[in-house]
Amino acid sequence: MIRKGYIVAEFGDTQRVDPTYSVAKSYLSTLLGLAIDRGRIRKITDPVAEYIKDGGYDSPHNARSPWEHHARQTSEWEGSMFGKPHTFLGKEEFGDGARQSRELREPGTYYEYNDVRINRFSLSLLRVWSRPLPEVLKSEIMDPIGASNTWVYHGYANSNVLEDGKQMKSVSGGTRWGGGLWINTRDHARFGYLMLRRGKWQDRQVISEAWIQAATTRGGPGNVDYGYLWWLNTQGLSWPDAPKTSFAALGAGSNTIWIDPEHDLVVVWRWHRDLGNEFFRRLIAAVEAGNR
Repeated sequence: MIRKGYIVAEFGDTQRVDPTYSVAKSYLSTLLGLAIDRGRIRKITDPVAEYIKDGGYDSPHNARSPWEHHARQTSEWEGSMFGKPHTFLGKEEFGDGARQSRELREPGTYYEYNDVRINRFSLSLLRVWSRPLPEVLKSEIMDPIGASNTWVYHGYANSNVLEDGKQMKSVSGGTRWGGGLWINTRDHARFGYLMLRRGKWQDRQVISEAWIQAATTRGGPGNVDYGYLWWLNTQGLSWPDAPKTSFAALGAGSNTIWIDPEHDLVVVWRWHRDLGNEFFRRLIAAVEAGNR
């Protein structure tokens, strides 16, 4: 728990490197923001097909999606990635979360949490950077914020791709099927604190404040309180007793980086029983009591 830039409480082994599942998506969001900051992508509303010429966006359906659709998880991208089709939602891997196959919707009109499509997004970012994404993450984000060298970001055994004449490993957007981001709690906290400080670390603007604002603004179809691969609370649905300005990176195993700008708080909480709202309610009550 980080309050006003200081560790005010911790429990468990916060330096143990653990899988973090879909929290990795929020790291990918940041790499997208950096690509826009650096001019590698002009606008998030540009079609991905204008930049990526590997066949993945050649069909009329896929060609309609801009980068924003990937960031909102509304791309409806159609195809296969590393041996798994976009329809891969079977009971073997997803248990009670398995879903029935459905008809494709128009890109941008339907939200679906889909690891195959996020892996397509990750590969597209690799091609924009022309570097393996773990290298970009390390040099542009994790080293500047003083993270450890213990974290690792895995691809799959079959996710080697050719980019700029070089073999590179494309990493996943989640932590399924052997890939994913493995990282300790303190490194997560540094990343969360960078978001809390609107992309600034000490005297350096690591990523633009404009990107942080955009990434944590609700958009897309339906009633999903979602930014650019960040979970939001703008309607008080995610955490009813927390500020509506709070937001989080979330993953399976209840992996959580929760950020509360109103109380100057970052909380990294892992392997709990999904009691987030009650925990945050008590935490905020303690902070407010301490302020009186």
